[in-house]
Amino acid sequence: MIHFERSEFDGRLKEARALMRRDGLDALLVFSQESHYYLTGFDTKGFVFFQCALVTANDDPVVLLTRKPDLEQARRTSIIEDIRLWFDAPGADPTRELQDILAEKGLAGKKIGLELRSFGLTGDNHDLLRRRLDGWCVLVDASYLVRELRLIKSEAEIEYVRKAAELADQSLEAMVETAGPGVFEGKIAAAGIAPILEGGGDMPPSGPVLGSGDRALLVRSATGYRHLDDVDQLTIEHAGSYRHYCACLMRTLTIGTPGDRHRDMFSATKDAILAMTDAARSGNTIGQIDDAHRATFDNAGYNHARLSACGYSLGATYSPSWMDVPPMIHSGNDTLIRPGMILFLHAILVDGPRNLAMSAGYTILTREEGQTPEVLSRLPLELINR
Repeated sequence: MIHFERSEFDGRLKEARALMRRDGLDALLVFSQESHYYLTGFDTKGFVFFQCALVTANDDPVVLLTRKPDLEQARRTSIIEDIRLWFDAPGADPTRELQDILAEKGLAGKKIGLELRSFGLTGDNHDLLRRRLDGWCVLVDASYLVRELRLIKSEAEIEYVRKAAELADQSLEAMVETAGPGVFEGKIAAAGIAPILEGGGDMPPSGPVLGSGDRALLVRSATGYRHLDDVDQLTIEHAGSYRHYCACLMRTLTIGTPGDRHRDMFSATKDAILAMTDAARSGNTIGQIDDAHRATFDNAGYNHARLSACGYSLGATYSPSWMDVPPMIHSGNDTLIRPGMILFLHAILVDGPRNLAMSAGYTILTREEGQTPEVLSRLPLELINR
């Protein structure tokens, strides 16, 4: 059940420990499920409860503190051998068991990083942890540490992303084939999920984001599927997911005969995403991608309808989001683009007063300096009409 070679995990842990020593950390408390998966392979949705892995700056084995329902999960999906349990009970406080582990490892008075930017560490659990360890050790935010490593993908990771992109293409083709006047949105969404699961992929962490009519202007999922009108618009944003690695696509379809405004919006959207792709070269900054996005839409007269960001990083993620951020792609972001990044670029127009939407998006792999990125989709950029 472990989806990478042991040497891959050993290398990741070695790099994480090097960053810990760089930043003067004696240990790292891992709460992000994405970090668990990246460093050890541990694969679970049990992160909704208190769950923490201790990684020391020396070569001590990783220790996991979790609940009993995740015991076999950790044994069978990860390289972790030292697994400790806390048990549900009235007034249970797993930070007590965690402090015992830290004391066992000689970490009293030491500088310990923790992942605050995580769905795996809720506010109440952070409060328990802070109260428990305040004055006993020095806690600092180290949310960036594993995130820094995860931004650049290994060849093994890129192989999984390519598979996810293939599944995303098949999913979009199935949804386009199903869409048409009078079709229920739920039927379209269901058609898109089947190729992903049948192709050996995972349920995506969220979505698909799918809506017609007024709902085509939404950029988040919302309950209440409807039937498409004879003349309509349908926005689809979705991800193929394989071994938790995601690749996203986005399109707005026209239903019935597209109007001139929709055609013009598509032309501007296509120009924008092509300009963004050209800007996403290694050596440029993330912010320069959005500069190209803004300039193209503004020159076409759509500054009122564009968004203030145009994409984000992707990787192996868990619910509730396939967005693997930071970085977000927005103007002023000085993060340097390097080879091996997986980025989702989206060019979106939301014209509220006219009740019109148009969008295009795809996933790219950044390459060596001077080279344009690789678009990880074989589907053409064209106005899709059903």
